[in-house]
Amino acid sequence: MTQPTTPTAATTTTTDLPYGTPQAPRVAVRGEAHLEVDPEIARIGVTVSARGTDRRSALDDLTHRNTTVLDLIKSYGDAVENLQTGAFSITPELFRHGRAERVRAYHGSVHITAELTDFTALGELTTRLADLDLTRVDGPWWALRPDSPAHGEARRQAVREAVQRAREYAEALGTRLAALVELADLGAENAAPSYPPATGGTRMAFAAATTETAAPPLDLEPQRQTVTAQVNARFTMHPPQL
Repeated sequence: MTQPTTPTAATTTTTDLPYGTPQAPRVAVRGEAHLEVDPEIARIGVTVSARGTDRRSALDDLTHRNTTVLDLIKSYGDAVENLQTGAFSITPELFRHGRAERVRAYHGSVHITAELTDFTALGELTTRLADLDLTRVDGPWWALRPDSPAHGEARRQAVREAVQRAREYAEALGTRLAALVELADLGAENAAPSYPPATGGTRMAFAAATTETAAPPLDLEPQRQTVTAQVNARFTMHPPQL
């Protein structure tokens, strides 16, 4: 009866090895790309505040101011790509009266986030929002969409650089590349930052309008975005003549 044979090192092919061999030397490189592109969207944060001597009056005032802000933002139509209402709060302001605590007033606030694609309308909208009483405006924060073509272009450039770098190494040895063994995406591209992003932006805080005439629109210059991509690539080369 024939016994099964156990594979030995001599029967292992070069493609099973995690490293190169004299017959199929490997070269490992990293490809990187850095692009500077114009932003596609701008985010602003709007905090609407209200104050009342009792909870109901504070809530009614906050509701009125919130509706005014939402109607103003929505009036810009397609220039506003996304509109969301975030945190809402009604908080009592306490003070000590003898041994007890009493409520002096109630403070309310609601936070709204808007994303705009029309940067011309952005300057006018932020100015009009900042002109409202008890309204705070933060931003803008510039960003790219998650599916922006800039991300794909950065990845393609990173791959092309990896191939070019590997070819240069092979040419330095007087040989050429034979095959691609591995291409690893490091996921190093810039994703659209969440609010508020690390890059920051212009911050504006206004409590009330000081004049009845409309303020001139702000001239906001879009901040160019940096998109990066990195890949690791491994190739086999034809054996060089050393």
